[in-house]
Amino acid sequence: MTVCAIEMTTTAPFTISADGSYAARLAGDGEARYAERWTLAGPEPYAVPLPLAQPEEADSELLPLTDGRVLIHRRVADRHAFALLYPTGAAAGPRTGELQLGGVDAEEGVRVFLLPPAPDGCAAFAVAASDTVTTLWQVAGCAFGPQRVARIPGRCSGGVWLDRTGRLLALDRELEGTTKAVAVDLGGDGRVTPLLQITEDSDDRLLLADPDSGLLLIRSDAPGEPRLGWGVLGSSRPVRFPECLRLGDALPFAVQPGQALMPETCGVALRLPEGDIGLWRPADRHVFRLAAPAGWLGGAGLWSPQGRLHLPYAIPEVPCGIAGMALPACPPPPVHVEPPVRMDPPPPPSPRPVPLQQAPLAGR
Repeated sequence: MTVCAIEMTTTAPFTISADGSYAARLAGDGEARYAERWTLAGPEPYAVPLPLAQPEEADSELLPLTDGRVLIHRRVADRHAFALLYPTGAAAGPRTGELQLGGVDAEEGVRVFLLPPAPDGCAAFAVAASDTVTTLWQVAGCAFGPQRVARIPGRCSGGVWLDRTGRLLALDRELEGTTKAVAVDLGGDGRVTPLLQITEDSDDRLLLADPDSGLLLIRSDAPGEPRLGWGVLGSSRPVRFPECLRLGDALPFAVQPGQALMPETCGVALRLPEGDIGLWRPADRHVFRLAAPAGWLGGAGLWSPQGRLHLPYAIPEVPCGIAGMALPACPPPPVHVEPPVRMDPPPPPSPRPVPLQQAPLAGR
């Protein structure tokens, strides 16, 4: 590993499937872009190129499904088209199959983007956001092309899954001058409910969630400036903004699964503004700064339940590689320092139905 700048082979995002078995990115340079699928399950990762007769545009989006197919989102004039790409064996060598799924029309000023992989690994969703209304579309895993599943007042961004079934989705909704995270119930006719409101006037965004432990990573300006904080889904305990998370534009990109009902023990990986890796647990109150591997792709990574972080990278010598690192043990505090006094109010007997609604601030 190197402590210097990260060598990026592409600026395109690197997206990992819901179960961690596949990943996808746009490979190539300039006008010679093509989809590339990585197989991550097995002893060694390997990449399969998925080129077509015509190169892909640099702004095309890719999303891998758990069956090995790759969803591609292309913009063609005012229409957004979706298709599934997959490798096919042929006598003349490997080729790329393509299954067209239809498209969505979008007027000027409407932003269309793919959501992160759905938990079931088969469905895929896209958001079409204008200044006044946001439409949520299911673009894969449905029978007759893109289907509208929700219509939400306001302009939405982000996108975080809150459960393992793919029913609850969090979006950051800008409405009447402020941005608040809301929950969309895809199994309840797209019903929208408030999810996060720290103060009435603050911008409160949800960056990452772990359905196993309930850990939420939040960015809010409620403390007086945009800060990273954490809370627990379904809990009435306050959102905390630890001093160790004063990291500028650091972005959490992976959280350790399998820590059922133990949010304080969950490992979180952050991409730091200078390009290095930050590793953190709520219980530690300390961020470990580690060098990113050369060629780290798109600020992506995947935690294993055993607590090891896997980072994809590509360099000329290793065009498809995975680097691993573990979260170090936090050193004990000096013996002369007393444990901090907990100022949090005792939790109520049962959590409130709207998680983190009107929760007070806390400094931890």
